[in-house]
Order: sequence, then C-alpha cells, then structure tokens
Amino acid sequence: MPKRFAAIWFRYLLTDQKAIRQPDLKGKPYVFAEPDHGRLLITALTAEARKYGVVEGMTVADARIIAPELLVFDGKPGRNLKLLTGLAEWCLRYTPLVQLDPPDGLLLDVTGCTHLKGGEKAFLQEIVSRLKAIGYDIRPAIADTIGAAWGVARCAAAGLIVPEGMHRNALMPLPPAALRLPADALLKLRNLGLHQISSFIYMPDSVLRRRFGKNMVLRLQQALGQEVEYLFPMKEPVPYTERLDCLEPVTTRTAIEIGLNDLLERLCKRLYGEGLGVRSAMLTWYRIDGKNGSITIGTNHASNRVPHLFKLFFIKLDTVAPGMGIELFILEARQTEPVSDKQNELWSAKGGAESDDVAELLDRVAGRIGTATIHRYLPGEHYWPERTPRPAELRKAPESEWRTDKPRPMQILDQPEPIEAMALTPDYPPKLFIWKGEQHIIVGADGPERIEREWWLEPGEHRDYYIAEDEAGRRYWLFRSGHYNAENNQHWYLHGFFA
Repeated sequence: MPKRFAAIWFRYLLTDQKAIRQPDLKGKPYVFAEPDHGRLLITALTAEARKYGVVEGMTVADARIIAPELLVFDGKPGRNLKLLTGLAEWCLRYTPLVQLDPPDGLLLDVTGCTHLKGGEKAFLQEIVSRLKAIGYDIRPAIADTIGAAWGVARCAAAGLIVPEGMHRNALMPLPPAALRLPADALLKLRNLGLHQISSFIYMPDSVLRRRFGKNMVLRLQQALGQEVEYLFPMKEPVPYTERLDCLEPVTTRTAIEIGLNDLLERLCKRLYGEGLGVRSAMLTWYRIDGKNGSITIGTNHASNRVPHLFKLFFIKLDTVAPGMGIELFILEARQTEPVSDKQNELWSAKGGAESDDVAELLDRVAGRIGTATIHRYLPGEHYWPERTPRPAELRKAPESEWRTDKPRPMQILDQPEPIEAMALTPDYPPKLFIWKGEQHIIVGADGPERIEREWWLEPGEHRDYYIAEDEAGRRYWLFRSGHYNAENNQHWYLHGFFA
C-alpha cells in the first residue's frame, strides 16, 4: 500500500484560539507581541490585521501607525506548541500517527485510514468542517510525501488532494517556499529569478548543492520522494490496538458496555493467537465536542480472558462521561506478556498468587479498593522465622520458595512473647505454660526443631521449637531459647498460632 500523508496548516493558530475563548474579538484586528531588545515585535496576527499591512516581525509602534484600531495582547513563548499538542491529541481519532510541525502545523500519516471516512475527500472535509466549527482557519492537503503535502497545504491555490504518483506535477507550479527552505535560500532564489520549483527542478543536484547548499537538495528530494523522510509521531503507537468508530454518538451505559465488549473480543482474539495476555490496558474515548478521557486497568498475571478483563473495566465505567456523545473508542494493550500454560497447571494444582483464579480475584479487589489495601509477603533468605516473610509487590515474582518440609503456624508474632512454662525434663516440651495471665495445660506436643541463630547478623542462643496443643484444642508454636537451665525458667517464648 503506497504511503499517504496529510499536512494541516493552522493559518492563524494563536489568534484563532484567542477568538475561541473571547468570541467578541471575532472580526477585529488584533495581534500578539513579545518583547525583543526593548521593542515589542508582532509574533501572530489575525487576517483583519493583515489587511492593514501588518506582518509578523513588525514592531507594535509601526503597526499602530497603519492600524490605529489594532489590539495588542502579550504573547507567551511556547504557547503554540501547547496548542498544537492539544490539536494533535484531537487528531488521534483519525490516525494514530500524528507529528507536531511547529510553529503552526501538524503532519499525519493517513495510510489506510481515509477509507474509514469514505475516502480522502470526505476525510479532509470532515477534518476541515469540524475544526472550522471549533473556530480554526485551516488548510489541509494529502500527498504521497510529507514534503509535497506540506507545500501544497501552504502554497497551492487548488488541488489540495494530490493523486497518487502526481506529487511532482503538483510541486512544479509552486514557489520555492513550498520546499521548507530557510529565508536566505529563498532570497537567493528570488534574486536569480527562480520563482517556481519548475525553474530548477531539473537542474543537476551538484549545481543546486554548490549554489544553494545541501539542505536545498535534501528538501527537494524529500518532496519528490527520492529521499525517505520519516514521521515521528507524538504518541508512539501501541502494537495491539483496536478501534471502534460509532455510527451514532454513544451516550448510554449499555452502549458503552457493548462497545467495550466488542473491543475486548477482538483484542483478546489477536493476543490468544500469539500466546500473549494483557498486563496493562487502556480504554480511550473521544467525544463529539472534542474532549476525550481514558481509564486504565492492570492485571497480576497476563490474561486474554474477555470476561475477566471486562469486569476490571466495568468497575471503572462510572467515570466515563459521554457528554453529548462518544464517537470513537480505542482499546490499547499497553503491556503484554506470554500467558501461562493452564493445561499444566491443572495437573500441578498450583495455588496461591500463581493461580489464575486468585490473580483475577485480586485484580477485581484492587480495582475497587486500590492495590494499597492488598498485602503480599514473599519468603526472604533468613533462618529466623520473624525475618523470613517480607512485604512485596503483588506482581513481583518470588526469588525463593516457602519452606514446606516443616509445619509452620498460620500466624507468627512480629516478636516472640515470653511465657512461664514448666517442663519435666530437658529437651521435653512443657506440660503447661502461662501467657497473659492464662494457664494452658498441654495435652500433646511435637518437637523439638532446632533453629540456629544467624550469627553473622547478631550473637545469641539457638531456639528449640515445639508444636503444643492445649486442653481446648488450640495449637501453639513455642520455643526454648538456648539450652535447658534449671535455675532460669524465663527462657520460654510463644511465637505463633496454628489454625
């Protein structure tokens, strides 16, 4: 498919935006001016001001002589870039590839996009009519190359849609300014009487390079398609993206849900075919009034299941404000990963955070109350029980496995609490212990399990752990610190509780 590019020239970008905010300025001559070495130089003006003979670069004092009714507003450097950025985001509804073209233009890669609006003519007509309805005076053009589209938009009297392969003919009658040349090169061409591109288009490149510089040759070759010129989009396109153009503006929650489900089905079908799943996705909607919004979801495990992803978006659909109607939905899988092999998981019976069911439940809980309310602990590289669990992110993969060769309590105290215990003989579990003033008679016990102290971190005694059950059927994790000492009975501790 041949490449097609569109150039949009905002003839009075800054002044149009001023009139949009202050409608009473329409039809009046006014300019923007910025200070320069003690003078105020005009940086932007309206068509009415131009009729008086006012031009960019003129001082305000000179302009007021020829236009006494001229209104002057303070200009701010960089305001045009801010406006162009907003307009570029607006144009994303027509193509995902939009580049800023300072100081007053946009470049669009419309390859394969125009048929969605009924062809290139209808494509441009819709852009022009909608931007004019907002209040902008624009001139768009479509051609095979960026340079040709740029030149036709700014310099051609007619024929703003250049047929495929006809960009050379479209450039021939245009002035040299259509090639995006600097002012000194344009002045030199004018002094030599070269007022049209046709006057020098067939000159050898060596002659043009010697007389006008290599930039002149580069711009000419780019416009003719002899030199590749790349478009650098403002927003990098996401490989896995689905778009839904609405036949009529959408305003109801039911219609939004239907559109979302359709997008998810198409996206998940693509991901499933490539063995991928969504880790992060964003739904963006564009309203007919020019405004847009988005909602984002994340998953703990890669997922390409439509019902699960729909539930995550469903939680946040209340934030969608359709206004007068939504005309376009775009669903992007911003982060993808290979999906797990569920067939093998059926045999391994893997549970915990690695289970898809648990991961999907956590996704829904996080979507409602936030990820900060969910805590996950992974095993640390420690022998001491209270140091082993460490807080971790939900999506972080464990670096080691939990120890399963020995039983561990469901609840471990942050710090062991001292207890009073009575044991018949050394290395035997206690027959009873007192904790917080309550006496517990031990009817069964298992142990000991010796855990050495981490001597490289701190000095101290080892621990001998016992699993003890009292007369009420409650099970505790007790330990004796160090070796048995008949003279000191205060070296027993309670460290955890079994279910």
